[in-house]
Amino acid sequence: MNQKALRTLEYQKIIDQLVGFAGSVPGRELCKHLLPSTNLEEIRTLQHETSLALTRIYQKGSISFSGVSDIRGSLKRLEIGSILSPAELLRICKLLEVCTRVKAYSRKESDDLEPDALDALFDALQPLSPLANEIRRCIPSEEEICDDASPTLRSIRRAMSQMNDRVHAQLNSMVNGSARTYLQDPVVTMRNGRYCLPVKAEYRGQVQGMIHDQSSTGSTLFVEPMAVIKLNNELRELELREEKEIEIILSNLSTRTAEFIEPLLDDQMLLTNLDFIFSRAMLSKSYNGTEPDFNDRGIINIKKGRHPLLDKKKVVPIDIRLGDDFTLLIITGPNTGGKTVSLKTVGLFTLMGQAGLHIPAFDHSELAVFEEVFADIGDEQSIEQSLSTFSAHMTNIVDILAKADDRSLVLFDELGAGTDPTEGAALAISILSNLHRQNIRAMATTHYSELKVYALTTDGVENGSCEFNVETLRPTYRLLIGIPGKSNAFAISAKLGLPEDIIEEARTQLSQQDEDFETIISDLESSRVTIEREQEEINRYKQEIESLKKRLEQKQESIDAQRERILREANEKAHTILREAKEYADTTIKNFNKFGKEGISSKAMEQERNRLRERMTSVEKKLALKQEKRTSKTLRPEDLHLGDSVKVLSMNLKGTVSSLPNAKGDLFVQMGILRSQVNIRDLELIPDMETAPKYQHRSGSGKIKMTKSASVGIEINLLGKTTDEAISELDKYLDDAYISHMPSVRVVHGKGTGALRKAVHNYLRKQKIVDSYRLGEFGEGDAGVTIVTFKK
Repeated sequence: MNQKALRTLEYQKIIDQLVGFAGSVPGRELCKHLLPSTNLEEIRTLQHETSLALTRIYQKGSISFSGVSDIRGSLKRLEIGSILSPAELLRICKLLEVCTRVKAYSRKESDDLEPDALDALFDALQPLSPLANEIRRCIPSEEEICDDASPTLRSIRRAMSQMNDRVHAQLNSMVNGSARTYLQDPVVTMRNGRYCLPVKAEYRGQVQGMIHDQSSTGSTLFVEPMAVIKLNNELRELELREEKEIEIILSNLSTRTAEFIEPLLDDQMLLTNLDFIFSRAMLSKSYNGTEPDFNDRGIINIKKGRHPLLDKKKVVPIDIRLGDDFTLLIITGPNTGGKTVSLKTVGLFTLMGQAGLHIPAFDHSELAVFEEVFADIGDEQSIEQSLSTFSAHMTNIVDILAKADDRSLVLFDELGAGTDPTEGAALAISILSNLHRQNIRAMATTHYSELKVYALTTDGVENGSCEFNVETLRPTYRLLIGIPGKSNAFAISAKLGLPEDIIEEARTQLSQQDEDFETIISDLESSRVTIEREQEEINRYKQEIESLKKRLEQKQESIDAQRERILREANEKAHTILREAKEYADTTIKNFNKFGKEGISSKAMEQERNRLRERMTSVEKKLALKQEKRTSKTLRPEDLHLGDSVKVLSMNLKGTVSSLPNAKGDLFVQMGILRSQVNIRDLELIPDMETAPKYQHRSGSGKIKMTKSASVGIEINLLGKTTDEAISELDKYLDDAYISHMPSVRVVHGKGTGALRKAVHNYLRKQKIVDSYRLGEFGEGDAGVTIVTFKK
């Protein structure tokens, strides 16, 4: 891929972003040298790896590869028997720790998941945990070897600590004793690895010992007293022994590491590659990228593509097609309208996709594999080479024409600009025709009307335009394929305040042909806006129709299911009734035969007939239930009042209205301890005479009992309430339950600290209507529930 195109299309800026996501030095090096590939299978493999890594990031979060460094030099030294330094061994240890972390990250939550391409890389990792643990045990940091690295080292360092204490004790006795007056400062210092005292120069003869150094002014001499020379010598011997033991420890660790040279090389290569793959995935996540579909047929179909270097919150997505119905796209429109961005988007997407990077576009956007991408974009003026803008562009175009073939993508910005418009347009048409004859995929931007006509009159060439809102003098940055654009110079000038007479005079300078052409373009633009508006309205209607269709289908499915259920239940009930009737008929026939044989009296036979008649009446009532539902009067919301007695037809239960119907006709009905929401169509109003004929002669208290029994539940829940609130509610509930003639009730107070249970029991102990109470047993709620039994 030529470097000029990479530079012109700003490919390096994408690479710089990619490098920022790499966690390791080797991974960053791979990212820096990433170039587009021309092998279709390799591109698809890279894209697939990026997608797999992106899926893992969305599922598990990102993974850091920080700690992976290039250890190949250290492993080469191990091959020839060298001893590695603590820093080198620590780098190997950190690499193995990263390996362990990545291995854990790769574990799948379920064994049922199919393995993918990245699983092979994860599975090949060898954490070598024993080696890493041993290195970390011996070398906690680059400047330190742990005392526990070996028993000998621990012993040497213990002796060194004791010797240091003896030296300091001896020197401190001198500092605080007779030698104090001879010292410049009462401190112990170190020179050349030996403990010394800072003696004043005039008292050098008063302190016997070896002089190791003096101050810059010569007023202070650093003397090692004779009393500690032997101790310092012994301390130095211990230091030499320590260095020798550390060298032995490093040698042992190096020898052990040398056994795993091949696995370590493999781990570094795998981790570097995984870092590279996950960096590509993190880059894709940063701009909401997707995997493009690649082909070798030269077809480009970008759906809602966004230039990755522009602010993703502000950039306008564009749709671009090329290579299917047409191989050459000519884009026209005003300046700053997005023509150049469209060119760069196609070129940069191609380079990114062929490098295995996702593109910021909708799923299943298509890209083609090109051997070369050529771009002539921007001001190529060169002072050093004495080239004008036109000459610089033409030099670049000559080079492109010499190298381009049907496996190339060519991008021209303002083709033919910088010279006489007539000649420039003629040259542009000739250049594009040359590329078109070779079946080369190309895109070009221009202001020349001649190129718009060329696109309209040539097969395989298509016009495109960047939309511009003349009212606001702002581009919309939408790319419209199939419609040539207008430069809108007159409209923009008028909006900016150019006098109308100047604009009119300018119009007269246009030929009739040019004016007609601009009029056609304006009409096309107006038609396009109208068609788009109508298309949006049609799409909206389609969505509404689809929504209504789905709702209708769901409703029909529900009706069908309900119908099947009702028929099934009716068949089952009818079957049961018939079976019972048959059994009873058989029994009756046997009895009559028995009566005939045994000469039973007519009175007994009449009693048997009455029982049979009652049985048949009961069966008829069961069979007449459906008919009764169909013939019952449909209620209206105004027919119902709170407390009215009703019959729920679907349940064949009687109850009391506890809420008025809502807009849909739904209301709540209390049926004993059951409170259920039903629809008004499922209700039948019951007259007061029918509900309680036997209560008519009773007093008001009798009616209260009937109402209470229909609304009081068999338990009360006091959880979450304070003691005072709970006792107040319990008092009212027990009165209602006792009036309703309930034999016993459940009081749910929970376990907790036991304060609420104790308060409840204290209250129950004082109530005259309570016969007894006890804690719930297993299955009743245990100690969290109290069972209360009323007096009869």
